[in-house]
Amino acid sequence: MERRRDSQEPFYRITGSGPKTSAEIVQEARQSLRTLRTQRPFTPRDEHRQLFGEGSSRPRDGRPPSAFSLHARNFEAPDSRPGSGTRLSPLDHVSKVSLPLSLPLSLSLFLSLSLSLSLLYGVNLNLFKKGFTGMPRISVAHLVLPTSKKEQNRTEKVEHMCCLSLLVSHIKCAALSPQSSVNGNKYKEVGDGDGSGTGSDVTEESFWNSVVSPVLEKFEAVATGGSPSEEVVRRLCDECSGLHGALQEHGMLGRRLRKRAALLRSLYRLIDLGSDQLNLLLAKLILALEVSGNNLLNICKLMFKISRSASNDTLFHNNSIIDSLLSVLRSKDVSVCGEALLYCVATLKFLSGNSALRRLLLEKDCIGVLSQLTHRLTHAPSERDSTGPTHTTAGHILVQLTATFRNMADLSESRPSFVSNGVLTELTTVLDHHYADPDVCTNVARIFSKLSSYNECCLALAEIPQCCRIFIDLLGKHSKKQDLVVRLLFTLGNLAARSPEAQLQIYEERGAVDTLLRLLHSYQEPSTAPGDPLGPRGPPSRPPPPLPGAAEREDVLVKLVRVLANVSIHPTAGTALAANKECVGLLLKVLERCSVELSEELMVNAAATINNLSFYQGESSEIRRRHAHLSHLLLKLLLSSSMAAVLEATRVFGNLSQISDVRLFIMEHKVHQFVVTLLDSKSSDVCYSACGVLINLSSEPHNRHTLRQEGAIHKLAECLRDFGPYDWQLAGLVCQTLWNCTEDGMEDETTELLHTLSIYLDEEEALSYSASDGDTMRELHQACWELEFRPVAQRLCRRFQVQEAAEPIREGQAAAEPIRELS
Repeated sequence: MERRRDSQEPFYRITGSGPKTSAEIVQEARQSLRTLRTQRPFTPRDEHRQLFGEGSSRPRDGRPPSAFSLHARNFEAPDSRPGSGTRLSPLDHVSKVSLPLSLPLSLSLFLSLSLSLSLLYGVNLNLFKKGFTGMPRISVAHLVLPTSKKEQNRTEKVEHMCCLSLLVSHIKCAALSPQSSVNGNKYKEVGDGDGSGTGSDVTEESFWNSVVSPVLEKFEAVATGGSPSEEVVRRLCDECSGLHGALQEHGMLGRRLRKRAALLRSLYRLIDLGSDQLNLLLAKLILALEVSGNNLLNICKLMFKISRSASNDTLFHNNSIIDSLLSVLRSKDVSVCGEALLYCVATLKFLSGNSALRRLLLEKDCIGVLSQLTHRLTHAPSERDSTGPTHTTAGHILVQLTATFRNMADLSESRPSFVSNGVLTELTTVLDHHYADPDVCTNVARIFSKLSSYNECCLALAEIPQCCRIFIDLLGKHSKKQDLVVRLLFTLGNLAARSPEAQLQIYEERGAVDTLLRLLHSYQEPSTAPGDPLGPRGPPSRPPPPLPGAAEREDVLVKLVRVLANVSIHPTAGTALAANKECVGLLLKVLERCSVELSEELMVNAAATINNLSFYQGESSEIRRRHAHLSHLLLKLLLSSSMAAVLEATRVFGNLSQISDVRLFIMEHKVHQFVVTLLDSKSSDVCYSACGVLINLSSEPHNRHTLRQEGAIHKLAECLRDFGPYDWQLAGLVCQTLWNCTEDGMEDETTELLHTLSIYLDEEEALSYSASDGDTMRELHQACWELEFRPVAQRLCRRFQVQEAAEPIREGQAAAEPIRELS
């Protein structure tokens, strides 16, 4: 038992508020030595690589397919045509009047207009020495000859207007061309509409004829029917890699190559060979040529199709195609290329299932890229209204994206990236926006259940203001979806175990306690489980999922009771929960209905929660009011074969034994015999809890004689000798128990106890047992020895030496079992 906290002292201290004192270290020592752990919900890995698993809530006819065929004919020719530089807006007015073929523009008018317009647009007139020699020839199909002087004058005016329009068009084209400069720098010619051009036509033509064309001839020479030999595939892969390198070296990637269309057609043709190794190289080159639209979608589908086979993982590991995938995710607009991004992210989902590829993805900042994509998805205008349809393209992408995050979370080295890239905040926003999508919510819950098991991620999650509210809301909206509920509860339990602020936040969240107790009731009584309301802002209700089985219900109850236990550590929440009739009644019902043999973890957690609540023994405490019924239920745990259940029951009795009626119950039902036997345990925790009960029992004179007859003093002496040097807090409690038990005098064991106490009161000798420990443990041992052991040991030693009577440690002075976290 720990000493009771002073009424003026805060029940807890915020982590990081300052260096801990020795008293604080001692106060936390027993807690750190005995934490009860619970397993994270198990998620079996889906062996079938597909977009949506078998348990998906999405109807099969309303979701993108995982299986499809791809051939060269699926790619569109228009996208193969290279860009023609800057697109120009149409002129406001272009004359449709036909002019005589031989009618020239006067030199004076040309120079005047050229000078004026060049000043207006900032274009060098030298640009037109080759590109513009005068007015272009005009078709004579609709030639109109002047029949009078008046018509001739009108024709000359029209001529001047048309020449002016043509000149403006030429100068605008030059001014807006990417190769032009408005500062008098060197100019390049504008492309002719067949490509934007890089360098001179002669250089590009030479490069095409000498490098590209020979490779394409080799490609064309390969027949696409049937399966090619390994030698043919190897040769084509080498040619494709060499071509990619040559295009990159000469700056011909992207849309800059004039004959890009012919190159893409040749590359598309090779896809029909059906070689995954070759197709990955083709996909990398085609993506580097910046295809778009349906061709981009088909290339992403091609990579997705290849990645569906785990045997192809090595191809991705030995190829820089992952860089191309991440580049697509960085640059493409979700509203334009949504389906392509879907298959791109799904490819990463499959690859992240491979441990070696997970590390490669982490090195390439995959988590950062996916975090940015998540932000774009959740902040897109079409996705801000959470009342809209849930199974949108963005929702489909988020299913793949969150599944990828889930795989990456298995990598311990990835945790700092999750924190530094703000992934936890983005995923919390995803839950808030897509609360009605069970697939997305379940994936995010799986991520949080993994990451919250580690301190740095758990604390980062606890700092997100709205996370507890969102978790509580989801528990209410998806109360019958067991796989989601159990993971949200596990995460809430982790938050409450590590953050005092989270403990209070969970308790104070509107409707949180009611939601938790409603779940506790419904999963104990599955036939009365509530529906799955989505609230006024939700879409029409779907058919409810099947009720979970007994094992799944029990798993939820284990995590749910743990949340209550950890939340009750906060004094505000603990006091309120201890006074809550429904809460205490449901916990007692767990002890009534379950057995330790079949539901050990649930019974242990329920007893631990009751123990925490029993710390708050005010007038309003339901634990104190129902102590008689609770005492009978604890006997079932004490008599079980589970030492964990025995330990928790003993701890509860340690608190309840401050009540006179409970002490009487213990003596009448021979529980004290069992408690004395526990002193033989080799576990310091068990001995500590047993001493907590004995110290309260021995405060009454009529119990001391009975305890001595049971051999309590001899067992306490052995406990002091065996555990003292390694657990000074336990040694101090043993001395307090001995003080009470020897109040009426002691006939035996005096000499042996004096010898043991004299050794342990020698500071140098006592602390030599911890000399090999680290600085923190040595400081802990010294603080416990100075504050917990030495004062009571010195007092006990003097009693034995001078045989002097002293006041026993009475009921109100005995320490109660401390509040403990369940981690």
